[in-house]
Amino acid sequence: MTAVYQLDNPGGPLYPSVVQRRPLGRTDVRVALKYCGICHSDLVAASNALGEGLFPMVPGHEMVGEVIELGDAVSEFTLGDPVGIGCIADSCGDCGSCQVGDEHYCSQGFMLSFNSRDGQGNINYGGYSSDYVVDQHYLIPLPKDADLAPMAPLLCGGITVYNPLKRFEVGPGTVVCVLGMGGLGHLAVQFARAMGATVLVASRSEDKRDDALRLGAEAVVAPDSESFQQWSWQCDLILDTISNPHDLSTWLPLLKRNGKLCLVGVPTESLSLFPAALVFGDKCIAGSLIGGIAATREMVAFAHEHGVSAEIELIQPEGINDAWTRLEEGDVRYRFVIDLASLSD
Repeated sequence: MTAVYQLDNPGGPLYPSVVQRRPLGRTDVRVALKYCGICHSDLVAASNALGEGLFPMVPGHEMVGEVIELGDAVSEFTLGDPVGIGCIADSCGDCGSCQVGDEHYCSQGFMLSFNSRDGQGNINYGGYSSDYVVDQHYLIPLPKDADLAPMAPLLCGGITVYNPLKRFEVGPGTVVCVLGMGGLGHLAVQFARAMGATVLVASRSEDKRDDALRLGAEAVVAPDSESFQQWSWQCDLILDTISNPHDLSTWLPLLKRNGKLCLVGVPTESLSLFPAALVFGDKCIAGSLIGGIAATREMVAFAHEHGVSAEIELIQPEGINDAWTRLEEGDVRYRFVIDLASLSD
């Protein structure tokens, strides 16, 4: 049996329980989980705000640990390997998207690592747990010398910002504005800076200015400020990491002609937009959803090489409910990570 923290109803408290994982298949790997990040989308799923919640629910999709059991056809991993598991637990493997490594756009619909059903129709339980079983294809190898706890948020938060930065060819000579300085934003600043870009942070929070500059931002801009005017029409890309409703028109003046604003924060309510702010300047709005397995593996290697890491607050499982409340209030710098050792015990 697998020890977990689960909730039974939308918005209900999480409490300790046990679930049964599926039997190990020939290409499956069992991972003893050491840490799991807490992502805002855990809270969204648990609230059933999108109407797709499966209960009882065990959240968690930013998992790191080590391999403890192998199916007899596993060839990519050995016992003791440090590995990660992100958002994707399965996909059809045959459609055009899967064939080019974009499993997150599987035409049959990819299977989330929690709040989903497996091929037999059973609820798939997530990473607030002592162990996890997944096919070897969906595992992310981790560097053997890595500090695992701050790597956990990379498995969702990291790939969420890394993929669009790569897609829009961020590098030397480009100017990137990261909109929002939170769990996603603080990683985006580091990745964009490591890629060689000039990085701005757009935030209304004065108390995060020092952190933004420390992590690699050239400047912090706010609406109606002198710095905002200085950087107007200078940005190639705005990476919008805000998960609350906001007015996109406020920030579009920062984009140069043909600049892009890419949404990754995914608010659950509609956003405001004044069309003229988009039309005058040939500006574009795009969206980006996590990334495939190959891109996630690439992202982890890049992060390790360039020292990109999540800034975390480590908590024990019994503190999950308090952490969820604090996350809703924006009271974390910058990601919560659960130490799962006590569950294994």
